[in-house]
Amino acid sequence: MSAKDDNDFDPDETAIIKEIYDSENAHEAFGEELERALEAGCKIIVIEPPRLGDETSRWIAVGNCLHKTAVLSGLGAIVCGIAWTEFPYTYTPLSVMSFFCTGLYTVSWQFDPCVKYQVYTDSKKLAKLPLFNALSSASPTVLIRKNDTKRKILHCSVTLASTLFCALKLYNIFNK
Repeated sequence: MSAKDDNDFDPDETAIIKEIYDSENAHEAFGEELERALEAGCKIIVIEPPRLGDETSRWIAVGNCLHKTAVLSGLGAIVCGIAWTEFPYTYTPLSVMSFFCTGLYTVSWQFDPCVKYQVYTDSKKLAKLPLFNALSSASPTVLIRKNDTKRKILHCSVTLASTLFCALKLYNIFNK
């Protein structure tokens, strides 16, 4: 979040999920409120209930891990394939890992509205936002909406390149 983003704060594009336990089903109500905010595409979502914030943070972290694993293993497969051309057992598993992670990410996260958000942790900048005066929680989870198109293109491109590279290498090795 840049200084420009701080000045562009729009309360209409912000959702605050308050930690108010007014019924036995409060946790389900928090989850439904989060779903509505995600579907609405709010720029900033503040989650006060710690359990919901932790679950959401973990879900986003798993997606981030799959993305990074797909990219790094795909790049590793290409580098290992160039460095050790005669040893397919070095680059083939990396390419398979990249393919698996991209596939899992595509199936599990691509259509999830949470994929468009990242957990924001810079407490100094968060404290400057006007919405923090209205919060009752001292440590809420803050989600910022990000454009993930470049990210998806990156990991799909790297996976495709590593898969094709590996397939070509294996084809050349076994058809000599």
